[in-house]
Amino acid sequence: MINLQKFDTSMGHKLQELLNHPAVQAGMAPFLAALVAAELFNRLKLSGLAIIAGFAATVYLASDFNFDPLTAARKIVLSGLIGTLIALLIDILRIRWFGSLLPVIGGAAAIWTAQRIFQQQESPLVLQWGAACAAYAGILIWGMDKLLEKEPIRAAGAATALGLGTGAAALVGASALLGQFGLALGSAAAAHMMLQMFTKQALSTGRVFTFPLALIAGLTGCIAVLSAQLPWFALIMLAAIPLAALLVPLPSNSIRINSLVLLMLTLSIAAGSVYLAWRSAGDVPF
Repeated sequence: MINLQKFDTSMGHKLQELLNHPAVQAGMAPFLAALVAAELFNRLKLSGLAIIAGFAATVYLASDFNFDPLTAARKIVLSGLIGTLIALLIDILRIRWFGSLLPVIGGAAAIWTAQRIFQQQESPLVLQWGAACAAYAGILIWGMDKLLEKEPIRAAGAATALGLGTGAAALVGASALLGQFGLALGSAAAAHMMLQMFTKQALSTGRVFTFPLALIAGLTGCIAVLSAQLPWFALIMLAAIPLAALLVPLPSNSIRINSLVLLMLTLSIAAGSVYLAWRSAGDVPF
C-alpha cells in the first residue's frame, strides 16, 4: 500500500522547492497574479492593479510583509503599497491636480528609503547622491505618468522593459532581492501587455498602473546603486525608456504589431543598461 503520509510530505517538499525557485518567484508567480488581476479588475477600469498584484506575489514568496526592522528593501515594498493606495484614490476620485505632486512624492520616498544608507556615509557627496536618487525616481514617475498615463499600449511596453531592465541590472549589480523586485514588475507588466495582445483590446492603465511601477522601479534602482555594485550611469538608459516609448511612431492600428514594436525598442534600451552594469560590476551572481 502507498504510504499517504510519506507521499504528502514528498509532494509538499517538491512544491516548496518549486516556490523557492527564483524563476517562479520573480517570473511565473507575478505573471500569473497580474494576469488574473488584470482580467478581474478590467470591468472596473482598474486593470492597472495587475502591477501591484504581481509585485505582491513576489514579495510574499521571496521576502515577507514584515516591516520590522524597516530596511531599505522593506521600505520599497511599503512605498509601493502606499503608492498604489494614493494612485487608486486619484483614479477613483479623479483628483487630477494631485497628479502633479506624484514626482515630488516619489523623490521624497527615495530619500526616505535610502536614509539609513546616507547616515552611514561620511562622504560630502551624500547630499548629491540624495538629490540624484530623488531626481531619478521623480523622472521615472513623471515619464510614466505624464507621458504614458492615457497610452495603455505604450505604458505596458515601457513598463515591461523598465521592470525587466531594472531587475536584470540589479542582479548584475549583485543584489538578488532587488533583482527579483524589478523582474516582478516586468513580469506583471508583460502579463498586462499579453492580455491586450490576445484580446486585441487596450486595457485601462491609469495612475494605479504607472505610479506604483515607476516608484518601485525608481527606488529599486537607487538602492541597487547605493548598496550594491550597480553603476549610476546604467540608470540613465533606464530613465530614457518612457520617453522612447512615447516618441516611437507606431506603424499600424494593430495592438499586436504596435506592442511588438514597442517591446523591441524598449527592451533594446534596457539591454543596454544591463550591458553597462555587466561591464562595470562583473558577472551575474549565480
